[in-house]
Amino acid sequence: MRRYDIERYLNVRSAGGADLGPGGRLSFLLDTTGTPQVWSVETPLSWPDQHTFFEERVTFVDSSPERSEAVFGMDEGGNERTQLYRLDFEAGTVTALTDRPAAKHRWGGWATDGDRFAFTSNRREASAFDVYIQERTTVGDAATLVHEDDGQLSVAGWSPSDDRLLVHEAHSSYDHDVYTLDLASGELTHHTPHEGDVRYASPEWGPDGDSVYLVTDRESDTLRLERLELATGAFSVVVDGDDPDADRSWNVDGVAVHEASRRVVYSRNVDGYTEITIGELVSADRIDPFPTPDLPDGVAGGASFGPDGDRVALTATGRTMNPNVYVVETTTGETERWTTASTAGIPRDSFIEPELVRYPTFDGREIPAFFSVPDSETPPDGYPVVVDIHGGPESQRRPSFGSVTQHLLNGGYAVFEPNVRGSSGYGTAYAALDDVENRMDSVADVRAGVEWLHDHPEVDPDRVVAMGGSYGGFMVLAALTEYPDLWAAGVDIVGIANFVSFLENTGDWRREHREAEYGSLDEDRAFLESISPINNVDQIASPLFV
Repeated sequence: MRRYDIERYLNVRSAGGADLGPGGRLSFLLDTTGTPQVWSVETPLSWPDQHTFFEERVTFVDSSPERSEAVFGMDEGGNERTQLYRLDFEAGTVTALTDRPAAKHRWGGWATDGDRFAFTSNRREASAFDVYIQERTTVGDAATLVHEDDGQLSVAGWSPSDDRLLVHEAHSSYDHDVYTLDLASGELTHHTPHEGDVRYASPEWGPDGDSVYLVTDRESDTLRLERLELATGAFSVVVDGDDPDADRSWNVDGVAVHEASRRVVYSRNVDGYTEITIGELVSADRIDPFPTPDLPDGVAGGASFGPDGDRVALTATGRTMNPNVYVVETTTGETERWTTASTAGIPRDSFIEPELVRYPTFDGREIPAFFSVPDSETPPDGYPVVVDIHGGPESQRRPSFGSVTQHLLNGGYAVFEPNVRGSSGYGTAYAALDDVENRMDSVADVRAGVEWLHDHPEVDPDRVVAMGGSYGGFMVLAALTEYPDLWAAGVDIVGIANFVSFLENTGDWRREHREAEYGSLDEDRAFLESISPINNVDQIASPLFV
C-alpha cells in the first residue's frame, strides 16, 4: 500500500452548499484555492467558473429567484461575524451589502420577486438577534429593522405571498419555537407554545401559506416530520422515524418544500447514515415518494430545488467519497454528480470504510461507534489506535469523509470514533444523558470503549491515543485525567480545559445555549470547577500534544 503524507490528505477538496438558480446554473462552494469560494457550472462535470477570489471563507451562496445574481456570506478569520455581499454573475462584480464587522448576520432568504431579502443580526445587542429586511440595491446600514427581540432569532423564509416571514428561535440546542411575522402590522405570532424542551427545526412554508412543515420531537423521543396548521395550532404527523426492522425510531432531521410543485425532500438519520426521500404532497399530511436517488452511502443534505421543482441539488459524502454536489431529477430519481472536488491524486479505492459497532458501557447501555482498521497486514502486537472523540457535545460522528482519518489509516493506525452519551442522532433522552451533573458519565463511556478495544486482537492495548477538538478536546483532557492508565498519548485541539473561563469568555449570543448544556456560572460554578481538567493536570501520565 502506497503511503501519502498529511499535506496530500489535507489537500483533498470539498464541494457543497449548492444552489440551483434561474437558467440552470448550479452555484456551490469549493475550497480548491484553500478556502471555500463561489463557483458555478451549467452542465454535469463541466469545468467550473470561479466567481469569488477572497482569502477569507465564503459561508453560503443563495441565488436570486429572478436575476443572474446571488447573495453570499463571508466572515473574517473564522470569527463567525458573517457579512452579506451581492454577486452579479454576468458582470463579475461583488457589492458589500452590510458594513457592520462587529455584528453577525444570519441569512433569511430572498423574497419571491428577488427585490428584497431578510436576515437577522445582533447589531443592536450582542446577545439578541433582530429581524431586518433590505432592498437588493441597498448597501451599508440602510436595512429596515422590522422586529426587535431579545432572543436567538433566524428567518426561515418568506411566505408565498411575501407578506410574512417564518421566524425560528433557538432557546437551546433542544428547545425551539416558531413564529410568523406580519410585515404590514409588525405582529409576531407565536405558533409553538410548550412546556419543557421541544425541538421545532427546519421549518418550511407549506404550499398554501397557511401551514408550516417542520421536524419536531413534540410528544416523541426522536424528530418527526409534522405539519403545523397556523390558524389552529394543530399538528399532524406526516412522516415518523420508525424502523420496524430495528424496533426503534430515527430522526427525520431535515425537510425542504418546493411550494409551487408541492414537491418535498426529507432525510432520516439512520445510525449516522442519511436516507433521502423525494416525493410530492398529495394531501396536506401525505407524501407519495418518487424513486430513491442513487447517492453515495454516507451523509447527504443541503437540498436546493431548482426554480420549477423538477430537480434538486444535494451535497453528499461518504467515508470513501469526499463531498461533492449531486443533482437529482425529482420524479425519476435519476442522479448525476455535477462537481469534481479533487482527491489530491490519492486513489479513491485507497480510502477505507468503517465498521459500525456497538459496545457495552458501565450502566448496560450500548454505545454506537465507527471502527476502522488499515488495509494492511496486522502487526504482531496489533495496530495502534486513535480514539477520535467528536465535539459538540450535541453532535454526532457520522460516516462522512475525513482527511485526517484516512491519513491515520494510511499510516497504519486504527481509528475508533464513539458516539458517547450526549451525542445527537439517537433521540432526545440519549442526548440529555450527559447534561450538567452527568457530564463525566460520557467520559466513562470513552473508558468502556477502550476496554472494548482491548478485547480485539488486532489492537495493541499499549498504544491507544485520545484525540479530539473543541468539546472533543475537553473529552481528551478529561479522559487523560480520569483514566490515565489507559492512554499512550493525547491530542487536544482547542479543547475546553476550564469550563468557568470558557463560559466567562463565550460570546453573549452563545452563553445561554452553553450554560443549558454545561451548567451555569451562577448556580453550578463549584461543579464546573470540579470537572475542569485544568484542575487535575497532575493526574496526566502520558504525553499530551495541545
